[in-house]
Amino acid sequence: MTRKPLFDTVRRILGRPLSRSEVAQIDEAADLLPQDCVPGVPGSPAPTAIGREGVALIKRFEGCAKVRSDGRVEAYPDPGTGGAPWTIGWGATGPGIEKGTVWTQDACDARLEADLERYARQVSAALGDAPTSQLQFDALVSFHYNTGAISNATLTRKHSAGDFESAAEEFARWCYAGGRVMRGLARRRAAEAALYRRGMH
Repeated sequence: MTRKPLFDTVRRILGRPLSRSEVAQIDEAADLLPQDCVPGVPGSPAPTAIGREGVALIKRFEGCAKVRSDGRVEAYPDPGTGGAPWTIGWGATGPGIEKGTVWTQDACDARLEADLERYARQVSAALGDAPTSQLQFDALVSFHYNTGAISNATLTRKHSAGDFESAAEEFARWCYAGGRVMRGLARRRAAEAALYRRGMH
């Protein structure tokens, strides 16, 4: 894919042509970010898959709780309701996951991989052609993985409009469960917002 839009943007910022050395340095830096894009640069491709930092954030906050002495993983109740939806492994919920459900660690890992692909597709569809960096995308996939709200959140609308700072502030609104602020959700939203902001530059 052509990098002309990137070079044109840098030339406009500097207000002068680029030297051959500068072009080479920018080109080399761009080679290190094959999955990333530059927000606001026309033609810069948006990510379609979650990156390493997004996966690490999700794993950090989801954990793989309720590991039994036999190494298998047991479902646990929602902390906000004390019951449904029941969760297992890396935050998996849905049909067939209820009190007493037990999976192997391999099953938990395979479900996470499949879920991340599905949620990434949904985030990509919700964002359309809005300029999005890899770190922004990672933060939004983590948000959607936890809330399922990417298609109707004000956060998404603000991001798509290019109002990244206002979008970053929206994460903090999603820290409630059962009508009260959950400290774990507040910490997660803060981490997602921090990751999102790193992708703004």
